[in-house]
Order: sequence, then structure tokens, then C-alpha cells
Amino acid sequence: MGLANRSIRPRSLVLPGIALLIFLFGMNAALVLRYYTNGIYPYTSVVQRWISSLFPFAIGDFLYVVFILYCIWSAVKTLKKLWARESRKEALKRIPLQLFRFILVLYIVFKVCWGLNYSRPSVSTQLGISDDKYTVKELVALAEFMIGKVNTINAALGNPKTEKSYTITELETKAKQGYDLLAKKNSFFRYPVPAVKAVLFDWAVTKIGLEGYYNPLSGEANVNMRLPAMILPFVTCHEISHEMSIAREDEANLIGYLASINSPDLNFQYSGYYNILRNVLFEIRMKSPDDYQRLFKKINPSTLADFETERNFWMSYNSDMYGYMNVALDSFLKINNQRKGVDSYQDIVLWVYNLHKKELK
Repeated sequence: MGLANRSIRPRSLVLPGIALLIFLFGMNAALVLRYYTNGIYPYTSVVQRWISSLFPFAIGDFLYVVFILYCIWSAVKTLKKLWARESRKEALKRIPLQLFRFILVLYIVFKVCWGLNYSRPSVSTQLGISDDKYTVKELVALAEFMIGKVNTINAALGNPKTEKSYTITELETKAKQGYDLLAKKNSFFRYPVPAVKAVLFDWAVTKIGLEGYYNPLSGEANVNMRLPAMILPFVTCHEISHEMSIAREDEANLIGYLASINSPDLNFQYSGYYNILRNVLFEIRMKSPDDYQRLFKKINPSTLADFETERNFWMSYNSDMYGYMNVALDSFLKINNQRKGVDSYQDIVLWVYNLHKKELK
């Protein structure tokens, strides 16, 4: 009996040991960047996307369904053991250990497949984008710049512009064009073997307030095709950035913005400026309500109609679940080295200001 216990103990330490090593490795951003983000991840992610590209549907969503069914099956199996008196005592002993192992496996798989990218250094540093703070006056100047861009592109598309509809293939192709143009200047933007998929359960995804998501299991960028057309290009570029090792949401917004506005397609450019203009206006509304009211009047009627369309869209899917999901997402981001949680989405304003600072003078 003693020998058996001694032989079991080393095996029981394997999973905790691997998880601890991954955790310690993730504490060193430089090592993560060198050996994971720029090391093994570019190869593993391409393999994931290549496998995904063989299927016309989001295989990651299918894997999620399989995972949920497995969890239900395991729960039922455990309840049966608890119900039976002869196995109840043994089950009570095993359940905590089995649950602990299950959590460790999830942690290891998530981190190895993609999650270690949360520990990489900021992509803004890699791209040479300053994080200088702005004044309210400079923020207002940025808003006027963004409004000018939106108004100009809107006029070029036709005023009022013709609503554009997309297929998932068009979104993938046009988004890749934007990334390819940027890649000519900076190899960081190379995007080989694209894998952009429409989410399978779009009604449920919309109900909880998600525009899209990255699936670490399949390496796919998943886009909610129920969204209004003017949002889709930016969301696609945003989700693709997650495939390219960008884990943090503020940084994904930055890369998505750059890919959108550098696209040869005017609708993609409009989507990029439109989406970030929302963030800028939100910031100004909190810091200078009078400037907000003045700036709002400068926006062309077609874009104002887009704001209203987007608002009505989300109102039509209003649900208490959105609030619960927001809290869950906030906790998830903080666990993964984003101390500001969902507030990190607004950091994009700082970087966009520094991107365009010279143009504002």
C-alpha cells in the first residue's frame, strides 16, 4: 500500500508542475515574446488556421459544443455516483481532485494554444507608438480629425451612402488586403493562411452582446454576421489581430483600426474611423460635455443615422445577460494581466491620438 501511494504521488504532481512552469514563464514578458509569441506560436497558429480553413463552418464553435456536452455528461455521471450509496464516499473523495485536474488541463491548453500572448510586451512599443497623455483640447482636435475623415469618406461613398452587405468570404479577403498593405512596411502585419468564420450561434452571441471572438482551440477569428454592415469590417480586422498574437483588447482595437483605415476599400476605411470615433466621442462626453455637443453637430447625417441604427440594433437584443457577461469578461481580462478590465477598451484613444498627433497640429 505504501509503495502504491509513493508511485502515485509523482504522477499527481505532473499537471500542477506544468501549470506552475507556464505561470512562471508568463511572468517574463521578454521570454514570452522571444520563445512563444515570436517563437513557436507563429507555427502552431498557422497549423490551426490551415486545419480550420478546410472546413466551411466554425469548427471552434463545434468544439465548444462538444466540450459543453462532455461537461454535462461528466456532471450527470458524477451525480449518479453521489446518488448511489455504495459509491458516494469514494466519489466525494475523488470529485475535488478531478475538478482540480480538469481546471489545470483547461489552463494549460488555453495558455499553450494562445493565452501566453497576454504576457507579451505591449504591441504599441513594438510599433513605436508613444503613450504620451493628451489634454482635453488635444482630444477635441482628435475628434475633429476623425469626424473630418468620416465625413470625407462618407461623401466619397455617396451621401447618403449605399449600405454595403458582406459575405464572410468578402470580409476575410478585404481584411487581408489591408493587412498585406501594412505588411509591406512592417512584417508584423503578415497574415498567412487566413481563417475568418461566421459564428454558428449568432442569435445567442448577439443576445449576450458579443461582436466577435477568437477561438483558441481552432485558431479562428469568429465574426457575428448579424451586426450592422458598418461595424463588420472593423470587427473582422480586430478579430484577425487576435490570430496574430494580439491578446489584449485595447491592442486588438489598435491593430484592427490600422488594418481598416489602410485598406483599399472605402467601406473598411469608414468602418475603422467610425468605430474609433465612438470611443473618442465617449471620452469627450465624460470630460467636456459642451465640446461633445458642438462636435456632434459636425457629423454628417448618414453617420448619425449609423449611430442610431447601431443603437437600435443592440436595444433589440437587450438582455440582463449582457450585464452578467460584462462582469465575467471584466474578471477574465484582469486575471490575464489587464488590470483595467473592460476599461482597457478605451486605451485605444490614447494610441490613436499619438498616431495622428502630427496631423492634428
